[in-house]
Amino acid sequence: MFGAKNSISVGGQAVIEGVMMRSPTHYATAVRTPQGRIVIQKNKFVGLTRRVKILNIPIIRGAINLVETLWIGIQSLSYSASQAMEEEERKKEKKSGFASSLSIVGSIVFALGMGFLLFFLIPLWLTELLHIEDGIVFNVVDGIFRLAIFLAYILLIARWKEMRRIFQYHGAEHKTIYAFENGEDLTTENARSYTTLHPRCGTSFLLVVMLVSVVVFAFLGKPQSWNDRFLRFAMIPLIGGVSFEFIKLSAKERFAGLFKFATWPGLALQRITTREPSDDMIEVAIAALDASLDYQSVKLDIPAT
Repeated sequence: MFGAKNSISVGGQAVIEGVMMRSPTHYATAVRTPQGRIVIQKNKFVGLTRRVKILNIPIIRGAINLVETLWIGIQSLSYSASQAMEEEERKKEKKSGFASSLSIVGSIVFALGMGFLLFFLIPLWLTELLHIEDGIVFNVVDGIFRLAIFLAYILLIARWKEMRRIFQYHGAEHKTIYAFENGEDLTTENARSYTTLHPRCGTSFLLVVMLVSVVVFAFLGKPQSWNDRFLRFAMIPLIGGVSFEFIKLSAKERFAGLFKFATWPGLALQRITTREPSDDMIEVAIAALDASLDYQSVKLDIPAT
């Protein structure tokens, strides 16, 4: 199908009983239903930084990509949740459409609120209890608390049985992307031979975000007021943009040696957030990637990255 290494950038996300894959022109979510069928939802989507070239500059593009990825991820999770239901449950869900939409919005708000509490307010509160005066030391300790909570969170959800299946689909996503990037035909056999660890993984990105936040917050000093605390929160787009550029560079072959040591923690963490998938899971990931690739659009409109 492909033959040579692909320079087209693709990415993805594990969802409930499936995988979302994103190419430069589309994203597609493939889900294995309780009846064993693979259902696919395909959407055309060209990122803002590709449509408005002036925005395709370092750091700015990363912040925009972060927002777009979050939005696409929510859409894909919502679709996968509805398709993974039994038929009778899905019919009930359709009848109560408004209540279902309200539930999704509520879940998103709750998740964002919990993220703000766990990874922003609690580390800050714990650090303030230590009465550290030096700004740099304060932010290093704050970063250590944030990282510890993040790792504890990952270890905790890894014990959840349902999350283990999502981690398997996460592994299927990585294997399929590796096969595509190396110009292999998208078959279960070809994808299975690759590792589940990928340098551009969202897990690695989140870990980099934790580390970059320490550096950025160090320039802000020790927060003295609520305005100072909210200023730190306002820095999240900048932190996301810097982290995006780091992940983007580390995935390029010519920089692999330079960033090898720095990317090792993220790859090590993926040993928790990915699992070896079954063949039928890889089939779902392949279906998602194949659906996301609009070959004519990719060839005509999208530059190599």
